[in-house]
Amino acid sequence: MRLVFQFSFFSCIFIPTKNPMHTRIGEIQSYLQHNDHSLAVRRILDASLDTADMTLLKEAIQVSQSYRQYKETIVPPAFFESAHALLNRINNATERFTYQTTLLVTARDIIKTYAAGNFSLRPISLQIHTGDVIGVVGENGNGKTTLLRCIAGQLALDSGDLDFAQLKEPDHYDIKHHLAFIPQRIPRWYGSLKDNLHFSAAISGVTGEVNNVMVDFMLERLDLTPYAHLTWSQISSGYRTRFEIARILLQKPRLLILDEPLANLDINAQQSILTDLQFMAKSVHNPMGILLSSQQLHEVEKIADTVLLIKNGSCLFRTGELEKTATAFVVELETTASRAALVNALNGQGVLQYNGGFYTITSSALRAQDILAKLVKGNIPITYFRDITHSTKRFI
Repeated sequence: MRLVFQFSFFSCIFIPTKNPMHTRIGEIQSYLQHNDHSLAVRRILDASLDTADMTLLKEAIQVSQSYRQYKETIVPPAFFESAHALLNRINNATERFTYQTTLLVTARDIIKTYAAGNFSLRPISLQIHTGDVIGVVGENGNGKTTLLRCIAGQLALDSGDLDFAQLKEPDHYDIKHHLAFIPQRIPRWYGSLKDNLHFSAAISGVTGEVNNVMVDFMLERLDLTPYAHLTWSQISSGYRTRFEIARILLQKPRLLILDEPLANLDINAQQSILTDLQFMAKSVHNPMGILLSSQQLHEVEKIADTVLLIKNGSCLFRTGELEKTATAFVVELETTASRAALVNALNGQGVLQYNGGFYTITSSALRAQDILAKLVKGNIPITYFRDITHSTKRFI
């Protein structure tokens, strides 16, 4: 049985389940207990939004605003009391819901060749469902942006099919309102950041009190409140990216496509944004598929369900492909030890390559943890160690 819950901006089809919120509430309580306060606050905001209860959402915004006052100091007991009290109210809401995974888009053997003929995107196929996070990685000039623009309907295909499962005979207007494309270079906007968010919500039909609450929610959720009164020229490129994500989310796209969203962010902000996108993809409020490109392999691989490695216009590797499952264990390593010391520690059970910064060790006999154990036993100083056996990194 399907239940339709109508509440202006919160309109959505929900499917009841027994207790899908309990696990999430437990995770948030664990974050609070172990001093992961920022993550806890962001997840409280998400959980309150998923209840479609305006009162709970307002309380979550207040909890987030109060936390911001203490970010650089000791968080007082009053904050934890209000946070736990709100979590209990969220957990005890009348109904608990989750979304039904739906197919959004299918690309079949799409090809795009530019008129000059100096680059061609070769046959690539993929499917995106709600809740999916798909990463497209590779070096500059290899076709990541071309693939994203093809999926977004911004480039005409030379051949292949692009099927939007939720749209019947879609035209450009339908596609534009079904998905959102955020380019690497954010278009300039005028006026204050907050006014632009109000406008974005309004043109999507969100008015009155709901408009105000949802803008406040996005300001808190993406850490934009301190910059709400500022203009384009007064904020950094990283916060322009955050603004653009907030603006787009107010329009509730089913498919969100981001071209190099990490390019203008520092390393901490990169992981924060990626984790947020992973949570948002599975939001009850607006479950969506996310397709993003990046050169940050490690960061994307940590949160993506599927990663495609694009090289010279072709999909060189896709995580999970059985025919390309690794036949050997591969790690990369940074150390001040000599090659001779590494060879001696591994006792001939690994092949070493050096790129001037990192060693790559390949072994058909030793797993990553076995390699690490041998290096530790051999007193090899290690400043960086990563298992890349199932990573796209081993193809670059």
